[in-house]
Amino acid sequence: MKPFQLICIVLVFSCLTLTNCKNEQKTITEESTVKQSDANQESTIPYFENKEAFFGETHMHTSYSLDAYIGGNRLTPDQSLRFAQGEEMLLELTGKKVQLKRPLDFAAVTDHSEYIGEMQTVMNPNAKGYNSTEAKQLRNVKGLEEAEQLFLDLVVKSNRSATPQHPPFYQGVTTTMDAWSLMNEATEKNYKPGKFTTLHAFEWSGAPAGGNLHRNIIFRDTIVPDLPVSYIEVNRETELWAWLDQITKNGSTVLAIPHNSNASKGMMFDENMPDGMPLTKNYAEKRAQYERTIEIMQIKGASEVYPKFWPNDEFAQFENAESLKNYSGRLFEEKNFVRHGLKKGLEYQIKLGVNPYKLGFNGGTDNHNGEMSNVEEDNYSGSHGLTDGTAQDRVINEVPGWAKTYDINPGAITGVWANNNTREGIWDGLYNRETFATSGPRMKVRFFAGYGYKDRYESYDDFAKDGYDKGVPMGGDLIVNPNEKPKFLIWVLKDPMNANLDRVQVIKGWYKDGKLQEKTYNVAVSDNRLNANGSVTPTDAQVDLKTGAFDNSKGATQFSLTWSDPDFNADEISFYYVRALQLPTARWTLWDEIREGVVYPDHVAKTVQERVWSSPIWYTPK
Repeated sequence: MKPFQLICIVLVFSCLTLTNCKNEQKTITEESTVKQSDANQESTIPYFENKEAFFGETHMHTSYSLDAYIGGNRLTPDQSLRFAQGEEMLLELTGKKVQLKRPLDFAAVTDHSEYIGEMQTVMNPNAKGYNSTEAKQLRNVKGLEEAEQLFLDLVVKSNRSATPQHPPFYQGVTTTMDAWSLMNEATEKNYKPGKFTTLHAFEWSGAPAGGNLHRNIIFRDTIVPDLPVSYIEVNRETELWAWLDQITKNGSTVLAIPHNSNASKGMMFDENMPDGMPLTKNYAEKRAQYERTIEIMQIKGASEVYPKFWPNDEFAQFENAESLKNYSGRLFEEKNFVRHGLKKGLEYQIKLGVNPYKLGFNGGTDNHNGEMSNVEEDNYSGSHGLTDGTAQDRVINEVPGWAKTYDINPGAITGVWANNNTREGIWDGLYNRETFATSGPRMKVRFFAGYGYKDRYESYDDFAKDGYDKGVPMGGDLIVNPNEKPKFLIWVLKDPMNANLDRVQVIKGWYKDGKLQEKTYNVAVSDNRLNANGSVTPTDAQVDLKTGAFDNSKGATQFSLTWSDPDFNADEISFYYVRALQLPTARWTLWDEIREGVVYPDHVAKTVQERVWSSPIWYTPK
C-alpha cells in the first residue's frame, strides 16, 4: 500500500459547521425524504407535500482543476457558486461577461481531486512552491499552443496511464487538504436553505487506458473527510467503493455519480470486474449501494443510445459527439451506452440476485470555464477555455484528447423532485433516483407506476398525490400485484422559455429466455399526429435558419396521461422510462453562424430536438 493511500484510509474527519454537528450516519430509505431537523430553520423553508422539481448542476470545474486552469479558467469555487445564483462573471480568458438566464436551485463544485493541491500552490501567494518555475509557467501561459502542450504533459500523459502521478512541483498532502478546505468553505458560504443548495463534492478522475470511469462524489451533509481520494491513490471503482466504505464508517453519507459512459471504452458496463473475473454479487451490491444515478448527457455527448447499435430508434442521432472516436482509442461499443447497461442489469438481477446497474438519470455539463449549468444554446460561450473561447475557435479547434469543438454541446441539467430545497432534500432525491435529466431546457417530467390510478385527472395535485399514494415514482420498484395490471402516470411540462413539446415516449427493456429486449412506445403526440399503428407523422415545425426563431404554432405545452403497457407480462423482469422531445430549435452552432458570421462544416447540425429523460421504474416478478 502506498504511504499516501494509507493516509487516505486512516482519516481524521472534521465537521464544517460550528453547531449541530453529529458524527453519525443518517439512515436513508428509498421511500422517504428526511425533513430538516432544526424546527426554526424548517419553518422558514418552503415545503412541498407532493414535492417540487429543483434544477441544478452536479459536474463543473473551477480554477482548482489543473486542466481548467491551464485552459484559462480563473473563476474560484466561490465565484462559480455565485454565478450559479445568477451573478454576472467576467471570463478573463476572453474578456467577456457571462450570466445565466435563470439561477439554479442547487449546485456542486466537482474539481478533480488529483490536482487541487497543485492549484493551491499555483494560486496562493503564501503557499510553498508558489514561486517555483512550474507554478510561474502555469500562471503565465502564452496562448493555445502552450496551453495544449502543458495539458498533454501534466494531465493526459499521467492521468490516462496505468500509474498516474502528481507533477514534480506537488508540495504534498497538506496542500491538497488546504485546497479541499477552501472548496468546502465556499460551499458553506453559499448555502442558503430553501433558496439555493450547495453540496460538498469532488471528482475522482479514474481513466485506465484512457477509458472514462470518472465519478463525482457527492456528500449529504458537512461530515466530509479532511482529504479527498484521487485516481493517483485509488485506480479503479472497486477501490473507490472501499474508500467510500471507510468514510461511511466514520459518519459520511455519500454517493458516486458515474460520468458519460460513451467514452468509457466498454468498461462502464463491462462483463468483467477490474481483475478480469466475471461480476460477483459483492461487486453488484457495492455498485448498487453507492451509484444511484448516472450522467446520461454532458458536453461530450449523450450516452443514452447510438445509431449503429439502435438503428430502430429514430432519435438516436442526437449529440453523439462522433469525434470522440478519434482520440485515445475510444471506439464506440454497445456496452458504452446507458440503455444497454439498464438491460444488462436485469440479467444480473436474475443471475446474481442484485442489479448493479439500477441507475436513475442525471445531467451535467463538465464545463471547464466555471460556468455552472450554462446550458442554453443561445447563451453558449464555449466550455474549455482557450480552446473554444470564440466562434472561430469553435469552428477549427479540438478539445485536446477529446473531440472536435463543434461536436461539443452546452451540456445537460439535473432535475430533482424533493420536498424542499435543502441538502437533505436534494441529496435524498438523488439517492432515491427521483431525478430526471434534460439536454438543457427546464422541462419537467413526472413518472409513476402503480395500481388503481384513474384514467384521467382533473388537477395536477390530485395526479401527484395519487401517484405516491397508489404507486411509486421514477427511480422506484413497482410493487407486484398478481391480480391487477399496473398503470403508469406520465406528466411532462414544457420549459416556459423554450419550444413547445413534440411527443412523449416510453422506453421499455426486459429480459426473457436469456435475451435482452426493448421497445419504444409513442404514448402521446402533439397536433393529432399519432397514427393507429403507433407511428407518428413527422412534425412540420421548422427553425428559421436566418434568425434562429422556432415555430411555437405547433406542439403542446404539456402532456398528462395514464398509460398501460399493451405487452405487459407479469413474469418478465423489466424497466420503463420516459423520454419526451421538444419541437426543433436552433443549435448553438447556428447561433454562432447568425451572430458571428462563421461557417461550420456541412455535416455539423444547425438545429436540435431537445429532450428530457425520466429515471426508470423497475418491475421484478416474485
